[in-house]
Order: sequence, then structure tokens, then C-alpha cells
Amino acid sequence: MNTQATIKGTTEAWESGELGESLDHSKVASPELTAEIDAAIGMQMISIRLPKSVIEDFKVIAKIEGIGYQPLMRTALIRFAECEAKRVMRVYAASVETERRKKEQKDVLVVERKAA
Repeated sequence: MNTQATIKGTTEAWESGELGESLDHSKVASPELTAEIDAAIGMQMISIRLPKSVIEDFKVIAKIEGIGYQPLMRTALIRFAECEAKRVMRVYAASVETERRKKEQKDVLVVERKAA
């Protein structure tokens, strides 16, 4: 007879950590499985050296936010990259517009000179 207590497999039990977070029932995924998962979600492992103070700052912020510091760093990098890409595109678009206006002004001057 099984006398172990069971927990109903509800979404709430999984999200709260009642299910799925027991070290007694976990194992490390194989390198092949890890690579498959990373490929499926479009992730790539990198190595980066950061000042210890930056890492500590992320750990403090992550603790307050209730998440791990590495996912927080990933989110921060994604947000930065998206915002920076938008900024670069705005600068590029402005320079293209400036060049277009200069050319337009030159064309107007040429037409005016020919008319004179």
C-alpha cells in the first residue's frame, strides 16, 4: 500500500512550485537535450566578463523582482538591444531625410537658375 501523500496535478501546483521543483525527482538534462531545447527557443550560450558590482546589482534587483539574476540580465539585454536598434534606425531615417531635403533644395536651385 502506498502511504505517500499526493498532490493534485493542477496548473496552480506547477506554477507555485509544489510540483516540478523537487531535487529528489530531478536530473540534469543531457547535452544533446539541452542543445535541442536551446535551438528550439532560439537561445545560444555565451560567456561574458562583467564587473562584480554589476552582477551583485542584478542579483539584488532579481531578488526583489522574484526572478533569477540571469533571466533578468537576459531581459535587460533584450530590452537594450530593441531600444538601441530603434534609436539607430531613427538616426538613420533622419539622416536619409536630411539628404533627401538637401537634394531637393539643390534641384530647386538648378531649376531656378535655368529659368532665370
